Amino acid sequence: MNLNKLIYLCLIILTTIITVNKNFANNIEEMNDNLIRPEYLKAGDTIAIVAPSGILNDHQNYIDKAKNLLESWNLNVLIGENIYNNYGHFSGTDEERTQDFQRALDDKTISAIWCARGGYGAMRIIDNLDYSEYIKNPKWIIGYSDITAIHNDLNILGSESIHSIMCKSLEDKDINNDESIKALKQVLFGEKLSYEFKNIEENKLGKTKGQLVGGNLTLIHCLIGSKSSINTDNKILFIEDLGEYLYHIDRMLVSLKRAGYFDKCKGLIVGDFSDLRKNTTPFGKNLKQIILDAVKDFDFPVLFEFPAGHEKLNMPLILGREIIMDIKSSTSSIEFL
Repeated sequence: MNLNKLIYLCLIILTTIITVNKNFANNIEEMNDNLIRPEYLKAGDTIAIVAPSGILNDHQNYIDKAKNLLESWNLNVLIGENIYNNYGHFSGTDEERTQDFQRALDDKTISAIWCARGGYGAMRIIDNLDYSEYIKNPKWIIGYSDITAIHNDLNILGSESIHSIMCKSLEDKDINNDESIKALKQVLFGEKLSYEFKNIEENKLGKTKGQLVGGNLTLIHCLIGSKSSINTDNKILFIEDLGEYLYHIDRMLVSLKRAGYFDKCKGLIVGDFSDLRKNTTPFGKNLKQIILDAVKDFDFPVLFEFPAGHEKLNMPLILGREIIMDIKSSTSSIEFL
């Protein structure tokens, strides 16, 4: 074989390898974009109520409300065995809370898991959970705030989940006339989800498309560097929080920036940041200024004041679902695909 033929043969082999690798990479990316989507609910399905986090003080009111609400939707309700336990700050020991959640994950007759409340505690049990049966029989897992720890793991596992009100959220609500409740029902029963708002001055304009991830900023920050740290590449990040100082928020956002969370991010949705604390020394910037400063080096759109978080209006988001976010000078919209 002469040199020219050898070079030609090597080029053919090299081109083949590059093509195969490119196709493989595209297939992997497509798999990552198409997450597990649990079946939507129908009359006669069963929802489990469990408490993976804080203690359920004065629980009778909102757990009964949640049960009555779900039954009014023609759903069956299963209450976790250990839900009313009391172990200091938590609704039972780590083992008891894990046991209830694991049973709900494994039970094939359960179509959704509704977390009773947040607070703190989910991070203490996530390493104990086994999702092998869940993958065979996926179900909607619903919650927000501290439940972000579970949402993160579900996203990494490759499953959608629902960021939405919890049972404790019903405490002061009229369950027959509440927009957040109506929207949650619509999502669970498979109605298409979209939002449109009047634009506000601080929004950063642009149109983008990507998988929605995120939740509570403190939890996202706490999970950096662990196996529960989400990948935000080519995704749209949602954040909300409660009871933080402005300098705490700035520090967490700087940490996310240093960890590369914004490098390939496609967009940012900012929910409610409720009950912000005042430091003795003024920080010098408001919340929106802090957030815009954190992402000023990046070209993605930013939507402020999305109604999700620790306020009365807490609209559902399907985490893991691909969305189109379009922020114009007059209106902003989010469409779940």
